[in-house]
Amino acid sequence: MNKSSTFLGGMLLALTALAMPIVNAAEEAILYKNPSCTCCDKYADYLREGGFKVSIVADSAQLQQINKAAGLPYSLAGCHAVAIDGYVISGHVPLTAVNKLLAEHPAIRGITLAGMPPGSPGMDGTQQKPFEIYAFDGDKSWLYMTQ
Repeated sequence: MNKSSTFLGGMLLALTALAMPIVNAAEEAILYKNPSCTCCDKYADYLREGGFKVSIVADSAQLQQINKAAGLPYSLAGCHAVAIDGYVISGHVPLTAVNKLLAEHPAIRGITLAGMPPGSPGMDGTQQKPFEIYAFDGDKSWLYMTQ
């Protein structure tokens, strides 16, 4: 192998690494869910595949307490909530949004993808429209990103 091919191979690896989402392998996440919900388990697997260490708490009352304590508007709530690094992530939020939140550390309570959109992480089906991920803080919410 010559110097030119070694350099090009190294550049290709570097560019590939830049294109990949940030992996937060050291991040611990606690997923609160309704005991009978199976899509929440699929979302936990999705987070694990993304490098997170996930513990599951199957208790509807704790899920409601987490959402209420975070000030998550009921209309934006997902079917589960994840507590991670001081934030609440509600619903089937894609890893790109989770990683953006953890990289930027904005002064908010969390982010949410309301409902259970088809094709979102952990949900069956095909994505029908762009996912609108909202930030929330107390009684305020606003569009955080679209994917």
